[in-house]
Amino acid sequence: MDMTMRKRADQIVAASIRAVQPDDAVARALKGVDFPGRVLLVAAGKAAWQMAKAARDCLGDRIEGGVVVTKYGHVMGPLGNFDCREAGHPVPDDNSFSGTQAALELVSGLTEQDTVLFLLSGGGSALFEKPLVDPQVLQDITGQLLACGADIVEINTIRKRLSAVKGGRFAECCKPARVFSIVLSDILGDPLDMIASGPAVPDTTTCAQAAAIVEKYNLRLTPEARACLQTETPKHLDNVTTQITGSVRELCAAAAAECEKLGYTPVLLTDQLCCQAKEAGSFLGTIARTHCGQGRKLAFLAGGETVVQLTGQGKGGRNQELALAAAPALDGLPGVCVFSVGSDGTDGPTDAAGGYADGTTNGALAAKGLSVFQVLKENDAYHALQAVGGLIITGPTGTNVNDVAVVLVDG
Repeated sequence: MDMTMRKRADQIVAASIRAVQPDDAVARALKGVDFPGRVLLVAAGKAAWQMAKAARDCLGDRIEGGVVVTKYGHVMGPLGNFDCREAGHPVPDDNSFSGTQAALELVSGLTEQDTVLFLLSGGGSALFEKPLVDPQVLQDITGQLLACGADIVEINTIRKRLSAVKGGRFAECCKPARVFSIVLSDILGDPLDMIASGPAVPDTTTCAQAAAIVEKYNLRLTPEARACLQTETPKHLDNVTTQITGSVRELCAAAAAECEKLGYTPVLLTDQLCCQAKEAGSFLGTIARTHCGQGRKLAFLAGGETVVQLTGQGKGGRNQELALAAAPALDGLPGVCVFSVGSDGTDGPTDAAGGYADGTTNGALAAKGLSVFQVLKENDAYHALQAVGGLIITGPTGTNVNDVAVVLVDG
């Protein structure tokens, strides 16, 4: 491994994630806001604990109580009188359901003068859930959508119709209280009704669109689930104020700024990356190959969220697949690397945030009898990168604003 390039990659990752922590964003959103009655807090998503902590730091005992539901391993300690829970992601589990039920009980019986401070971040679709179908049916449909390569908008179009809290239904449960919602975006273009499936936002999708997704991916549905997909979601809510904060654009800008500090000229390729992870990796690898040896220190950045279509039984995530897929194009090149990370610190069902590859990676894998093509076919990028020191591990970061991939070329 090129340790100089790896050190720079780790430095860029750390600086980027520091820059998109939600603390300042939550404080800005709450500045000058007046809550006349009681204030109850509900936070859901991968960044829920960090957002709840920021709100408590701002408002203190003004918040009478709260429920926080986040991913396993993401609660970093007690938060006063808040009920902090961990639950399943990307597939909801019993703790998702019980945590959501606790939140619904917290917001019941409120008045028009009261406010539900609703802090939402990516991952909330699985973590914040009260299913309208048998939980095993919901888990099966979620698994089908993840395995077939459906994008997040398609997945959430289906999930919100199978839920008693998604697609604006949570805001309806809070009535007559007001809902003041602060949203950390993890979806390209920041569509509010798609972030965590929009529990407090009028739904813009239709039953017809849901039916088209079912047909496109040939989803297996029970009669109960089909009936839910034919029931329309709320299209108007009059008790919600929403502020959106944080996005992949900020993540890319932070990465670019750190690249510049290290002497690279940053070039933003896109902040709307949305394709197969292995295709994105192969493409970024060829960019490195094109610009290597031209005497300029360049950094190419691509933000967004790729997808993985499962064809094997291995372990990995989209960022790991992206990095690994770049390795053949980088093979033998000096002073180049490609790395990709999820800002939340967890890439797929793994403990890695993403992956790293440079000009030595392909050869190192071959020396261990591993073929990049075969590894990708088995979706086993985690073990392959682990074998050559290519995993990027940050631990839970407290934020969630999509992914960023970077190509570094030393000249």
